[in-house]
Amino acid sequence: MKVYKFGGASVKSAEGVRNLVNIVRGEEELFIIVSAMGKTTNALEEVFDAMRKGDTALCESKIAEIKAYHYTSIADLFGSAEYRIKAVDDLFEALRKAVTTNRFERSRAEEWYDHIVAYGELVSTTIISAYLAKEGIVNTWIDMRKCFLTQARHKDANVLIEQSATPLRLAVAGAESRIFVGQGFIGSAPDGTTTTLGREGSDYSAAVVANILNADSMTVWKDVEGILNADPKIFPDAVKIDHLNYVDTIELAYSGAQIIHPKTIKPLQNKNIPLYVKPFGNKAAAGSEISGSAATISTPIIILKRNQSLLRLRSRDLSFVLEEKFPIIFATLERFRIKTNLIHNTAVELALCVEESWHLEEVATALQSEGFDTEVVEKVELLTIRHYDNELFSRYASKHNDFLIRQTTTDTVRIVKPIC
Repeated sequence: MKVYKFGGASVKSAEGVRNLVNIVRGEEELFIIVSAMGKTTNALEEVFDAMRKGDTALCESKIAEIKAYHYTSIADLFGSAEYRIKAVDDLFEALRKAVTTNRFERSRAEEWYDHIVAYGELVSTTIISAYLAKEGIVNTWIDMRKCFLTQARHKDANVLIEQSATPLRLAVAGAESRIFVGQGFIGSAPDGTTTTLGREGSDYSAAVVANILNADSMTVWKDVEGILNADPKIFPDAVKIDHLNYVDTIELAYSGAQIIHPKTIKPLQNKNIPLYVKPFGNKAAAGSEISGSAATISTPIIILKRNQSLLRLRSRDLSFVLEEKFPIIFATLERFRIKTNLIHNTAVELALCVEESWHLEEVATALQSEGFDTEVVEKVELLTIRHYDNELFSRYASKHNDFLIRQTTTDTVRIVKPIC
């Protein structure tokens, strides 16, 4: 068994779906994990925002736009603007009813978010499964919400692998075909509600499938030639890294590198399953390999993580933040599902670079009641340079005076600064 994962960029159009078919054609035993098409998750987030604001008309308008986008690809793939896929129509109708007949409750915001954005993967895999069948590739569509049991945590759940093993293996064993199509990014909590695994969580989904099914390998098909030391859209002199070990990959992913989702590596490492990153535009390309045997890299890695906020805290009673207040602070962040990417402290002050969240003001208010003066600085970004040299340090770390935080070690420099 092999596991292939295709991201949204690789299936954003009919041409991309045809390319997927060309890549998988000839495989005899394969589990395909697919993300939402193109920018569908972003579009569904707009549906969620409209529901949150109580704007039913805007919800319906946004859903109609998303449906039209998908039917443009369907018409191209199946050769007719009139061609309909009933399962796709049913999914969009279920989404429409969900957001127009239910009242939004702020206490269930994350639950509603997961319920809404999950439709992107459900629709994309339905279309791709149907097109594979049209092209003579017999396959089985798998609802990963019935196979992946997760924590009762919305927006950033972890898959409970032991509990998920039996339903996934049964779904595979009971199928007539040996080609499977499942959704990335989604699962279900013990109460049956839909959960998501964090943005870009389809990589993690594929790794869990590989672990449970004892796959020979996992391949992620991307719009780059392999693993690069920087985002080429931001840093045009980015270079490819041919081999990475599991530890280096985890470190880079945690810092925000768009290599692989941070939670992906552990399920693969536990069973020593190699991970390949290849360009979806060239099936024959070598790409890059992540494995346990690769040497530690020394190539500089440049990571720019956007959509961040800076939360500053100062203890009013001058108590030591580290020794006395950390449990309170991080319990509050956990309660509101806010991820911390950098910590910087003095004796009585703490600065946290965190993911943007609509709950930040609530966090600030909650911490004020615990005896902190708080400040939220929005629209910042986090730059990390690992294995930096003098030239990189001079270019990014020493010549700019607009940074809010700079942390430097002999190997790594991290800078929090306003978005340029």
